[in-house]
Amino acid sequence: MTEAAALPGQPRGGVLSGPATDRAVNVLAPNPSAMTLDGTNTWILAEPDSDLAVVVDPGPLDEGHLARVVATAAEAGRRVGLTLLTHGHPDHAEGAARFAELTGSKVRALDPALRLGDEGLGAGDVITTGGLELRVVPTPGHTSDSLCFHLPADRAVLTGDTILGRGTTMVAHPDGRLGDYLDSLRRLRSLTVDDGVHTVLPGHGPVLEDAQGAVEFYLAHRAHRLAQVETAVENGYVTSGEVVAHVYADVDRTLWPAAELSVRAQLDYLGEHGLI
Repeated sequence: MTEAAALPGQPRGGVLSGPATDRAVNVLAPNPSAMTLDGTNTWILAEPDSDLAVVVDPGPLDEGHLARVVATAAEAGRRVGLTLLTHGHPDHAEGAARFAELTGSKVRALDPALRLGDEGLGAGDVITTGGLELRVVPTPGHTSDSLCFHLPADRAVLTGDTILGRGTTMVAHPDGRLGDYLDSLRRLRSLTVDDGVHTVLPGHGPVLEDAQGAVEFYLAHRAHRLAQVETAVENGYVTSGEVVAHVYADVDRTLWPAAELSVRAQLDYLGEHGLI
């Protein structure tokens, strides 16, 4: 067994940019950081014989990156017919308006403030562009407007920040809520069990080959962290900062601000369920 295969979700090795499935190509944005990992994954989706493409998460407002996305589609003989957003965080959505100018495409998102055009996105929506079929999966929790996109033909799901290719994501309190996030993970697990999804195309990090394994890891991780936070409170660590310093002592301190947001969401969850 390779080292990658032993990791949760079996992350795919090699270069992140380029083809990932028969219908998905990644163009990696040049915005690496502790929070964005290698950078934002901008996904170009299209049927193999189509001249129309769908772009998911144009990424930051970086002219070079946006031009590369347009050029990558054009090199395959395609123009961008539609732009979709998994959620509104700037590393995914800041470049959307400029990208729409470059491509003439509409931008669809759950949040009306992010849309360019009349149509939004909601649970049960099926998007068909150039013969490509995408199914909208509501996955609030990381943020209230988080969505995933099920790509049935490739047995894949684009997860934005709901599931990452490496590590785990934060629940962005107060907009993000832990209860919603746990429900969203269970919804994604159903896709792996009932709809045969096996590939995760994440918003950051490598492609995951074992979608069910990734979801199960996330659920177990959340349960473990929640138990740690509950125990910390019982032992007298009251504020979110105190809990972070105790529970996340082994985590890079540069990530503590994000960890504190997740801890606040966990404290809310524990309080709502009468556990603290």
